[in-house]
Amino acid sequence: MSEVKLIALDMDGTLLNKAHEVDERTKEAIRSALEKGVHVVLSTGRSIGTCYPIAEELGLTSYLVTCNGGEVWTMEKQLLEQHLLETEIVEKIWHLGAGLGIHMWMTSTEGFFIGERPENLYDYQWLKFGMDSVDTDKLDQAVKELSYFADLEITNSLPTNIEINPKGVSKARALQRVCSEIGITMKEVMACGDSLNDIKMIQEAGIGVAMGNAQEAIKKVANHVTDTNDNYGVAKAIEKFVL
Repeated sequence: MSEVKLIALDMDGTLLNKAHEVDERTKEAIRSALEKGVHVVLSTGRSIGTCYPIAEELGLTSYLVTCNGGEVWTMEKQLLEQHLLETEIVEKIWHLGAGLGIHMWMTSTEGFFIGERPENLYDYQWLKFGMDSVDTDKLDQAVKELSYFADLEITNSLPTNIEINPKGVSKARALQRVCSEIGITMKEVMACGDSLNDIKMIQEAGIGVAMGNAQEAIKKVANHVTDTNDNYGVAKAIEKFVL
């Protein structure tokens, strides 16, 4: 097993507890890792605006993977990579969701639209599209219809949602770019996550860690299953494999 030189952390359901906060034990584990010279990178479905404050709070100095790998940033807010959905496809997905009566959200380079869309979609650049419903039949139908669309990457961040990015976009691919920038390999990465948008980075990392609250598919591909996000799961993984 290679020495861990980079820790990649999903946020919701992983780094953050149910109160959407980072607990003190996890903060201390991250501080200790940083002091050892280990890079700590947030690798999240969130956009830059909603993950950067957490990165600042943790004193991170490296890179940020946002929108499931749709963007890669430095902590100085330099954009290294960006992958956009075609607006024509976004419009088709919106009509599909509206027809199914599914709640939708959309992430543009300028911000969020939740439950509504701008009058002119073509005035924006689109990074990610989301659908959510407690009606799994509706979600299954949406996934089935979306499978006929070319050039899409379909994952989730909860069992009750769907997240859509351009084909080929993933946290794993974005982390490969980060590793290239640093001069390390994915074998030297420990990646922690809980949902389908984490599965590729967990598979490709030298140490793939599933949270105790992770979806079963994630646990099956992980090298290690840690505790839940409400019981210091990330801290325990860092303590075990890094410190």
